[in-house]
Amino acid sequence: MRGTLENKVRAAVAAAAVVMGAGAVVAYDVGQGPDARPAYAEPVRNATIVIDQGGVRKGYATPLVTVSGGGTVTVVNLDSFDHTVTSVAKGPDGLPVFDVRVRAGTSETVPGTAQLAAGAWEFYCKFHPNMRGTLTVEGTGGGVEPERPSFDQPLVVPRTERGADLRLVMKRSKVRTRAHGPKTSMWTYDGTYPGPTIRRRGGQGTEVTVVNRLPEGAGAMSTHLHGDHHASQYDGQPTSYLIRRGASRTYDYPLTVAGKPEPGSFFWYHDHRMDRTARNNWRGLQGMFIVTDPPQRGLRLPSGARDVPLMVSERSFRANNQLTDPFAHGPTMVGHHGSMAWTGPHAPPDDATIGDTVLVNGREAPYLRVSATRYRLRLLNSSPFSSYNFALSDGRPFLQIGTGSGLLPRAVVRSHVLLGPAQRADVLVDFHGATGHDLVLSSEPAPTGTSGDDARRTPVMEFRVGDPAPDTSRLPSRLPSPKLVSPVPKKVAKTWTFGLSGNDHHGSYWSINGEAFDPDRVDHRSRLGTVERWRFRNTSDITHYVHIHAEQWRTLRRDGKAPPPWERGLEDTWRLEPGEVVDVAARFTDYTGPFMIHCHMLDHEDHGMMARFDVVD
Repeated sequence: MRGTLENKVRAAVAAAAVVMGAGAVVAYDVGQGPDARPAYAEPVRNATIVIDQGGVRKGYATPLVTVSGGGTVTVVNLDSFDHTVTSVAKGPDGLPVFDVRVRAGTSETVPGTAQLAAGAWEFYCKFHPNMRGTLTVEGTGGGVEPERPSFDQPLVVPRTERGADLRLVMKRSKVRTRAHGPKTSMWTYDGTYPGPTIRRRGGQGTEVTVVNRLPEGAGAMSTHLHGDHHASQYDGQPTSYLIRRGASRTYDYPLTVAGKPEPGSFFWYHDHRMDRTARNNWRGLQGMFIVTDPPQRGLRLPSGARDVPLMVSERSFRANNQLTDPFAHGPTMVGHHGSMAWTGPHAPPDDATIGDTVLVNGREAPYLRVSATRYRLRLLNSSPFSSYNFALSDGRPFLQIGTGSGLLPRAVVRSHVLLGPAQRADVLVDFHGATGHDLVLSSEPAPTGTSGDDARRTPVMEFRVGDPAPDTSRLPSRLPSPKLVSPVPKKVAKTWTFGLSGNDHHGSYWSINGEAFDPDRVDHRSRLGTVERWRFRNTSDITHYVHIHAEQWRTLRRDGKAPPPWERGLEDTWRLEPGEVVDVAARFTDYTGPFMIHCHMLDHEDHGMMARFDVVD
């Protein structure tokens, strides 16, 4: 096996040298042991980036490469996954300075490297961001320099709706996403992206009527209130209770659990149509929903304009500011429910939808003017695939007080907050002492080999700190968090295994317990009124984000250990890394019927990684 790999590597490098032309000096040392790393001699002109088998876990075989100014860079991909070599730095158009997708078993030349100025250029794989490297351009390079991030438009907080009977119209609208140029045509709730933020007190029943006036050909839709506890028919079922074009559907959200007001939470609503969830969310069908607690003596959290919901997502744009269509040449589905699989170059596991441009509340690189006081930031990652590891540029901490499903028992001081798709965090930031400074909220990957090393590296938004102002808020230690289910069973009632199934000949699919989603197959039954312990396992090579409908859950164990302090409240979405095992528990209350468990990386959900469980009497 090792001799075969060596031969492949040497043959690929030799081929790369031919591609680069005469004068290239390339050396590849496969070493003598299992931990041997490749090494490159300093090239005369050109360079090669090699991706070995297992690159998803190991990273680039050549994370450090050097090229002379004006030279070219070739990528050789010996892995069974597609990868990219993408510049962290952006150009004047807001796009990565270089970006190339290299399919499994092929090689490609990285475009634009001959024009790069001398210096160090960090790169990464968009599909597997834990893969990172640095391209050093030596000598006299070209004229392309990295653009310093600028924040050219104010943050817009979506309008707030507080009524008990609301109406949202899904329609195509032109919205401002980028600071300059034309507006962007998107599918919206009520004409804005994100849609209106709904804010209601726990226990105050709320009816939301959603009307479908999207363009012909958009198809039927299904709106899911993510994190809420409600009846099955109002859960945004992926294949039933759909809203067809010209029709409407009223969703009933009592905002109660077991007859008591639902705890203060940060939910969000979005399209949940089977096979089209990624597409419909990409085009704009997303909004936020805040459930508030009644005022509590002694709890003085920032409020009003200092309570800011932030939906962080990403999109890619054409030169005219219109959305690209990453689904135009998507994989082909073969089979049907229960036997679904996908073929083609974008079939699993090469089916990630990733945007080049980060948006906050629908705006690229916005700024928010704040006073030198304390602020409550409700962070939501609504991206289809990417994770963000949030940090502030001056190193000041976040005080996390809650998850998306309610307050934590104790506030947790954190330097970074890692959120994957659909995850939320409720944090306080104290801007005292920063008057006159501009602080950047960015995403920074964790060190290689640690949780969060697959997060994007990117600026997100800027806080422009003004003068101090009266501030009656306090930083809390203990919090009135929701009661967790207790006692919990020692026996696991259901294990859900998340993996990759199928093959190149008959199609591949993301699977749960080895099967693709079938809306007519019941994968588990839970009895109303009982407490169950569930277990998640990840047998694939990449991280998944597991979301459960119906209830809010307690995290019991993560790889046999107590969960970290920020996971000790209620949750509905969990990060599940390769090989990891997570145990959770909940009591099934109020509602019977079918509900879903799925990965919230939307392409994975669309391509099979969803299962049905029923709550029964």
